[in-house]
Amino acid sequence: MTVRSGVLSGVRVAHDRATVEQIAAASDDGESAAVADLLAREGVTEAFALQTCNRSEAFVVTDDAERGRAVLVDHVGDIDDSAVVHAGHEEGMRHLLRVATGLESLVLGEDQVLGQLRTAYETARGAGGIGPVLEEAVTKAIHVGERARNETGINDGIVSLGSAAARLANEEGALERGPALVVGAGEMGTLAARSLADRGAKRVLVANRTVPHAEHVAKEVDADAEALGLDDVEPAVERAALVITATGAEGRLLDAADFADAGETTVVDMAQPRDVDPEAGERPAVTLYDLDDLEAVTDRTRRQRADEIDRVEGIVDEELEHLLEQFKRKRADEVIAAMYESAEHVKSRELSRATARLEAEADGELTDEQREILESLADSLVGQLLAAPTESLRDAAAEDDWETIHTALQLFDPEFGDDGPPAAPDGMPEELPEEMPDDADLPPGAPVDD
Repeated sequence: MTVRSGVLSGVRVAHDRATVEQIAAASDDGESAAVADLLAREGVTEAFALQTCNRSEAFVVTDDAERGRAVLVDHVGDIDDSAVVHAGHEEGMRHLLRVATGLESLVLGEDQVLGQLRTAYETARGAGGIGPVLEEAVTKAIHVGERARNETGINDGIVSLGSAAARLANEEGALERGPALVVGAGEMGTLAARSLADRGAKRVLVANRTVPHAEHVAKEVDADAEALGLDDVEPAVERAALVITATGAEGRLLDAADFADAGETTVVDMAQPRDVDPEAGERPAVTLYDLDDLEAVTDRTRRQRADEIDRVEGIVDEELEHLLEQFKRKRADEVIAAMYESAEHVKSRELSRATARLEAEADGELTDEQREILESLADSLVGQLLAAPTESLRDAAAEDDWETIHTALQLFDPEFGDDGPPAAPDGMPEELPEEMPDDADLPPGAPVDD
């Protein structure tokens, strides 16, 4: 028997601490490559990676937490420590559940992360990274994410400026008229591009001063998407039915003249200061929305979602307790099974030896009844001797005493082969003498034959 369970360790580079550049650096090779790289490291038995435009996370299963953390420290490389968060077994599992519910998202309760988690799970499974620990943890997270959305209002309404912009555009019919242009590849621009795709935009153009950042967002969009530089914005405006701006530029990017040759256009300016000259909204074919318009859309539903946080946290706590209890019980049962397998190996060998010696002395085979008596005695001894260690191992698992668990695995190794159990400690005979001397010391209260 091989005990496969291990301890989960996690690391993340996410929007709450890291810059877009740091997240991109941590996601450089993609989820499949990250899982393959982690599995190739010594001591890693399972691996999982989740990478989106707002986060890059990795989880490994190893025999001990120290090994897992060392692997993940090396995995994130030279990314600044202030942008990196490490998590142990319980904390890592809690975080996975919170990610699935949207509590860790840039937009509280957003739905897209649940689909991204499912995709990452399939990717890791295809790469051979999913074993018993991650199977339970990730599938539990997906289940918790579904519960949060079905049983609470954590995802009701519109809370992000990007999703509000997409809804306004949809109400205006802009998504049906032609391509959508998003200027800016930061957090708001990314959310806007994703929301447009979710609402059915057929083509999305993403423009940014740094083109690789625009390309990164374009890859995240579930639609026909193209990355552009800022030099290409003006000609793109002429063919776009919708323009959403979300840059950090100090000056205006677009003025009224830039819309002179454009047809019917909906413009949503999410920037502060503004990217678009307000005079552009005075043109007959242009409908212009600014931050004030968007905030009115988002304020009410943001408050509604915030009221649901406690309910979602309650679901997370409840499901995490079940997950941890399941893990601890399985971990203890595996070690106990290994212990009994080891004992069974020794029992069978010694029972065979004892039977052979008795038959040799009796100059004949034992009867079936005599064999049953011997086997019953051996089973009873094993059961009584292992009862206390069994209880202790279950207590150790419940108390997260993994040192005791690992020690038990070393003491009761069922794969010691045919060489017999470990040697007896110094001073103890390898086998008892065939006959006890008449004057042997007996424990107090032991029966004595007359």
